[in-house]
Amino acid sequence: MKLVDIGVLSKTSGVPTSTLRYYEELGLLQSVGRNGLRRQYSEDALLQLALISLGKAAGFSLEEINGMFDKDRKPDLPRPTLHQRADELDRQIRRMKTLSNLLRHVAECPAPSHLSCARFRKLLRVACPTVPLGDALRRAAIGGK
Repeated sequence: MKLVDIGVLSKTSGVPTSTLRYYEELGLLQSVGRNGLRRQYSEDALLQLALISLGKAAGFSLEEINGMFDKDRKPDLPRPTLHQRADELDRQIRRMKTLSNLLRHVAECPAPSHLSCARFRKLLRVACPTVPLGDALRRAAIGGK
């Protein structure tokens, strides 16, 4: 087993040494020894860091990510939880796409008032589904009456 010095692991992974030490403190990463005062890690640490990075990008907390490794720090990924998070990301993507469409429409709409534009009102209702906009949008469309 080839060992990697904390500085080399940091440079290779792009993760600061302070973060590596923090991950070790949380139990996300384990050093396998020391060379003087410098921590040594197995080459598997790069895989663990990649999985931690992926988990963070997907919105998992460090505590949740820590639960996705077994006692030997091998991945033990809970498939139902991953499906659930993927569904949440799909909902976020749809909402962000709607917001993007709304902003593009506002930027390009030739209507003198966006509130008189039927497409804008429809996109606004989709982008803000929890806000009851019905009467307010109708009044705005007819000039505030």
